[in-house]
Amino acid sequence: MKIHLKALGCRLNEAELEQWSREFTGEGHSIVKDAEVADVVVVNTCAVTTEATKKSRKLMNRLHRENPQSKLVVSGCYATLEEQEVAKRIGVDLVVNNQDKDLLPRKVMDEFSANTMPLNAMEPDQSSLFLRGKQRAFIKIQDGCRYRCTYCIVTVARGEEKSRTLADIVEEVNHLHQQGIEEIVLTGVHVGGYGSDIGSSLTDLVKVLLAETDIPRIRFASVEPWDLPEDFFTLFENKRLMPHMHLPLQSGADSVLRRMSRRCKVADFSALINQARSSIPDFNVTTDIIVGFPGETDEEWSLTLENVESIGFGHMHIFAFSPREGTKAAGLQNQIAEDIKKQRSHELHLLAESLKKDFHQQQINQAVDVLWEGQKKNEEGRRVYSGYAPNFCRVESIGQNDVLLEGRVKQTQILGYSSDKSVLTGKVL
Repeated sequence: MKIHLKALGCRLNEAELEQWSREFTGEGHSIVKDAEVADVVVVNTCAVTTEATKKSRKLMNRLHRENPQSKLVVSGCYATLEEQEVAKRIGVDLVVNNQDKDLLPRKVMDEFSANTMPLNAMEPDQSSLFLRGKQRAFIKIQDGCRYRCTYCIVTVARGEEKSRTLADIVEEVNHLHQQGIEEIVLTGVHVGGYGSDIGSSLTDLVKVLLAETDIPRIRFASVEPWDLPEDFFTLFENKRLMPHMHLPLQSGADSVLRRMSRRCKVADFSALINQARSSIPDFNVTTDIIVGFPGETDEEWSLTLENVESIGFGHMHIFAFSPREGTKAAGLQNQIAEDIKKQRSHELHLLAESLKKDFHQQQINQAVDVLWEGQKKNEEGRRVYSGYAPNFCRVESIGQNDVLLEGRVKQTQILGYSSDKSVLTGKVL
């Protein structure tokens, strides 16, 4: 079978696509870039916000319209929370909930495959990541979360924590590196909780990966700040750990954090960031902020703006609160009006852009190792590459002398900003 894989939402969903692709190709099936030519289309849905569920539905509808003859398989958080509704949607042939995700390739093959080896099977050891235009691999290290933040529906959809073994993760990383992958991202629902069910920890995992793999670049997906032990940042003395972490703050007011059932105060978060920055040169901290959480007063909002500006972030994901049925926050009093959420979101986006420019300014004239991941043509028809510096600042560079950069790590001089100030520009040395 020719199989097209598509994910919405978190990096964990992307990591699961790679796991499925390896199992499919191991059985002789092929991964294809275009849904129009696929025999089976697999969609890994998201439900973190109401907007995410809308996008999931739209994507399912579009893929069915583009290729109504293919079999449409739907999994992920939206498919788990609304399994019966999804199963009834036009074009959906199979729903696999999160609890059965590890069985998805087998279920698809049992349901739709004639169990014959196709002639167009992928060549051995050819990474489906490259076929899907990816240069960075997301490694699923665990699933589920033991915490119950009052706004979060993902913990309901994903269930209890379950960690992969150290040996299993090491084997996957080594396999991907042999295929040409230069960078991995350790991802999960509760990355910092890795090992809680198997007598291990995130620190243990990092040490094992540094000792038993040669992957050049290691990153982390979102990690809860309270999960990091005091000595965690000493690990970054090894330059294979990229100087960037996404640490979700969610609000700059302790009173709001309490209503969210978050386990970190703003002062503790700030102290953690200062520790990281004092230990690791050019360390980049990115974060999440929820705007308009129930009961958020003008004073609490002002405190959030003040503390966000004081801490400083290289980038922020900003979400207007949307009540999710099944969460405690959906039933809280004093829900914030949509026009107030919109205004506060606008204020925070302006601040976020200012902070991002401040951080970018500090990178100019530095020489850094960029992993070049993709390319496009500019208005003049010249090839423009894009990639990421170690601290996850995005960099663009004009291609020179027809040298192909995609998938390669090259030292690059940071020159300035793009015309729209959204990314850094550089010259490959």
